[in-house]
Amino acid sequence: MKAYLMIPLAALGLGSCAAVPGTQPARSAVAGANVDTAWLGRKIWANECAGTVPGLVSWNAGEAFPSLGIGHFIWYPAGVRERFDESFPKFVAYARRSGVQVPAFFNGPAPWADKAAFLADRSGRADQMRQWLARHVELQTRFIMARSRAALGAMARMSRNPQAVVAHYNALAATTQGMYCLVDYVNFKGEGVKETERYNGSGWGLLQVLEEMRGNPQGRAATAEFSRAAGVVLTRRVNNSPAERGERRWLPGWLNRCATYR
Repeated sequence: MKAYLMIPLAALGLGSCAAVPGTQPARSAVAGANVDTAWLGRKIWANECAGTVPGLVSWNAGEAFPSLGIGHFIWYPAGVRERFDESFPKFVAYARRSGVQVPAFFNGPAPWADKAAFLADRSGRADQMRQWLARHVELQTRFIMARSRAALGAMARMSRNPQAVVAHYNALAATTQGMYCLVDYVNFKGEGVKETERYNGSGWGLLQVLEEMRGNPQGRAATAEFSRAAGVVLTRRVNNSPAERGERRWLPGWLNRCATYR
């Protein structure tokens, strides 16, 4: 029997959303919350790709890799290795374990050496990827949620205050809006456990946001505190970032996204 996950639309601030290609509702209890993966997937898709199919495969200015899916999963070309976690191969492996057929060219490194090659490609591979990803939004959402849950143990082990990290995570996971905070931020900026994802020794992932949270808030107070803490962590990242990356241009959009966590 298929598991179903349910989140009320109002809890995510979605109102009445139009259907997304390839998504089917699935309901089940996850970490104490009722989550609808189709609705949650639409929210993430809107945040990452403006809810568009073309946005499911993109190559951002100043980056050495394409970003794929509702989660903007990173996929490195051959010979490219950077500080960021390469998440697309992990998603492909998850899809296969879930019994989903994956196009052969999803194996190995990204098929484009750089952004110029990506823009010049007339093979149709990018559009084929977009259509496949649009048909499997729920699968991507489940991968993002599983990635968030699986990250908690590693975050606690790395934290200077593991009890607070676990308590803050569990408080957020107990509500629908809190679950959105957790899965979206992990998808947005990662778990924060990789030593390579640091500027001046300071990270910007979910671990750092949970550590930044104050007190022991519950319910709506927990999501409001998460929103505040995320803004602090991302502002710190920009202040610590290399000037040549020009990250300050992204900060207003990042802070707008943090506001949705309230």
